[in-house]
Amino acid sequence: MNILYDHQIFLAQGFGGISRYFSTLMEGIRHTSDVSYNFSMYGNHNYFQSSEMVLKPDYFQRRQFRRYPQKMSEANRSYILKKLKEKDISVFHPTYYDHYYLDVIRKPFVITIHDMIYEKYAGFFSPDDPTPYEKRVLIERADKIIAISHKTKEDILYYNRIDEDKIDVVYHGIDLDKAITYEENMILPAEYVLYVGSRFGYKNFPLFVEAFGYISTKKKDLKLVVVGAALGSAEKELLYRNGILDKILQMSVTDSQLNTLYKNAIMLVYPSLYEGFGLPILEAFKNGCPVLLSRASCFPEIAGDSAAFFEPTSVESLIYEMLRIIEDPFLRISLIDRGRTKLQEYNVDKCVKGTLYTYRSVI
Repeated sequence: MNILYDHQIFLAQGFGGISRYFSTLMEGIRHTSDVSYNFSMYGNHNYFQSSEMVLKPDYFQRRQFRRYPQKMSEANRSYILKKLKEKDISVFHPTYYDHYYLDVIRKPFVITIHDMIYEKYAGFFSPDDPTPYEKRVLIERADKIIAISHKTKEDILYYNRIDEDKIDVVYHGIDLDKAITYEENMILPAEYVLYVGSRFGYKNFPLFVEAFGYISTKKKDLKLVVVGAALGSAEKELLYRNGILDKILQMSVTDSQLNTLYKNAIMLVYPSLYEGFGLPILEAFKNGCPVLLSRASCFPEIAGDSAAFFEPTSVESLIYEMLRIIEDPFLRISLIDRGRTKLQEYNVDKCVKGTLYTYRSVI
């Protein structure tokens, strides 16, 4: 069996959960004896793809269009459309929702639906964004759909009239055997709470800032480390109003640095109102970091009793749970132990086997 992946998410994301998902999947398939994959790109600026987790023929590496994203996209589209005509391709798995190939494809194809955020929280997005329409078309046309959680499957069925048997649930996986690397020389606060990822709309970041602002009046040495994009002016104003502008450290980090942040944090707080899976949960579990989640969306399904939870619209609930973890070292140890046990359920081998099962079902 030979699987073809395309370029979409690797050109769209320099660093992100979906590109990490596909890179991890390809790395697992690479070590599966009876399966091969084809993934080659003109140009590249993705963190995971520029590591050695994916393969690229030499003549692609010589063609760099970094300064011309439209040309990069066109070159990659042409390449994929050409590959789709080759007999040795068994299954096509596009990495995002642009359906540029639908007029020519004669191969079975599988699409991964990561969440239904655009549909559930449409008010946070531009009405001109084509993503919901493109996703809906692919949900109808794909031979099979992979949902990354049962909650995501439930939401797909809520917004689309399709047979539920068309959807396979395959959880994200993490390589449990891969050695963890740390950045030994990072200068970090003595005590800090960690936030990882986007802070946009449904991520519920303002509620978290309000809770941290209150806690910082009780725990004056406590800092907040935020991993993600630089702070915007509106965010700085939010932090200033809550009295914590001088207590926040924003960072863009490598994997080794992120591991170090998890390892030394008092806890990871993930206040989002909605996610398809929540990959930082597994990253925190692997690095021995206690996790505090909103009791929303897929989080209870993914973390079970291995994380602490707060009510997603209650700042009082968040304050209470944060203080409980900060002040109780035995609770932190318990959460770390339970997280490491829960992590065993998300071995990357299960993700690869589940995905290959879906591929074989459409051939």
